[in-house]
Amino acid sequence: MHKKIDNWIRRILHALEVFIALTTLVVLVGTLALEIYRMFTVADYFTSVDHYLHSVLNIVVGLEFVRMLIDMTPANTIEVLTMALARQVILDHEDPVSNVVSIACIAGLFAIRRFLIPKKELTLEMSEVN
Repeated sequence: MHKKIDNWIRRILHALEVFIALTTLVVLVGTLALEIYRMFTVADYFTSVDHYLHSVLNIVVGLEFVRMLIDMTPANTIEVLTMALARQVILDHEDPVSNVVSIACIAGLFAIRRFLIPKKELTLEMSEVN
C-alpha cells in the first residue's frame, strides 16, 4: 500500500516539475520575443551592451534551469550553477574580490564535476546530447 502511495506522489511531483519547466520555457520565449522586438523598435538599443548581455544571459540561465528541471541530475545542476556564476562574473564585474570568489567557485564546480560525479552518469548525459 505504501509503495502505491509513494509512486503516486512521485508521478504528481514529476508532472508538477514538467509543468513548471514548460511554464518557465514559455516565459523565456516570450521574454526573448520582447527583447527582439525592442531591439528593432527602441532607438539606441545597442548603445547599452550591458542591457543586451543581461537579457541574453538571463535567458540562457533560464534555459539551463528548464533543462535541469526536466532531467534532474547532479551534472545538470552543476551546469546551471556554472552558468549562473559565469553570468555573475560577466555582468557584475565591479568588485575584484567578488570576481575572484566567483572564479574560485566555478573552479570548485569543475572539480566537483570531475572528481565527485560518477563517470557513468557523465557518459550517459553526453550520449543523450548526441
